[in-house]
Amino acid sequence: MAAVLASSAIAAQAADFTIRATANSNENDEDYDGLVVFKNYVEQASNGAIEVEMFIGTQLCSNGAECLQGVADGNIDVYISTSGGASGIFPFVQVLDLPYLMADDRVAEAALSSGTEFTKTMQSMTMEASGGAIRLMTIGNTGGWRNFANTKRRVANPTDMEGLKIRTVVADLPQELVKALGAAPTPIPWPELFTSFQTGVVEGSKNGITDIMGMKFPDAGLKYVTLDGHAYMGALWFMNNEKLSSMSPELRNVVADGFYQLQQATFASPKRKSIQAYQDFTAAGGDLYVPTPEEKTAFKDAAAPVYDWFKGNVDGGQAIFDALTSTVSSVEADIDASRTSDTQ
Repeated sequence: MAAVLASSAIAAQAADFTIRATANSNENDEDYDGLVVFKNYVEQASNGAIEVEMFIGTQLCSNGAECLQGVADGNIDVYISTSGGASGIFPFVQVLDLPYLMADDRVAEAALSSGTEFTKTMQSMTMEASGGAIRLMTIGNTGGWRNFANTKRRVANPTDMEGLKIRTVVADLPQELVKALGAAPTPIPWPELFTSFQTGVVEGSKNGITDIMGMKFPDAGLKYVTLDGHAYMGALWFMNNEKLSSMSPELRNVVADGFYQLQQATFASPKRKSIQAYQDFTAAGGDLYVPTPEEKTAFKDAAAPVYDWFKGNVDGGQAIFDALTSTVSSVEADIDASRTSDTQ
């Protein structure tokens, strides 16, 4: 905290630019961790030329559509969104919700790094879709991996999903995935989910363990978690393009480096927080199940129709799907070569 206060003191001297950044979360969230790192780095590296104001919660805007409109209008400079929150304006970002395309943290972090084919394609499509108003700066993480969780039974294979009422966001892709696995998608607003578990309106969800424990869902009856890791919980960090373009090349580089620092912080934060969350879940009597490789293959095979749905029904779906799968193949080869080098 001392470093944050020091950077704030520097920025207070005479900032040439003020970046208004918002996250619709709280101070226990990875988004907050990332913003603290971003603020500290940018204010210090710019020697006070840039000040970063953080707005955590719904002070500036309350949902993805409203917040992204604020970024486009210049009322908000930086905003973090999940793929679900941004899909109404940028439907192609739902590619991050496609199941079982990235195997683990190492693959996901390499694929989402700056300069990969996937990241460059996503950035280009965002600029084009926003008419040049919104720039995608980086893709971090917000909560680890999505796993299936429910109140009824252990889910070890797709047939165990049959008939379960699974909470989804309103976006089409998560609903298509749940249907492909034989369950019933049930769109429920996030603030209503605890009560919905208690009353049986929904019987399951697809969330990371830190969200499950942070929202105290086991107290509402959520007892079974299957670590299928079907989707990496990507965090899309958007910035008003005019604000960035108004800065000197040197300050633009500072901002870009700040987003790199932010990305690394959000990659790391869920790993640390999930350790205690898993321990707390099992200590409270929760059933934590790790699918075998064969069972995970069965999940992926059952979900395969969602890929064709995405490519055929989402504007830009084919291009962004090809960019992600190509990038994943490339980074997997690099990782395998690195492992061989490190262990021979």
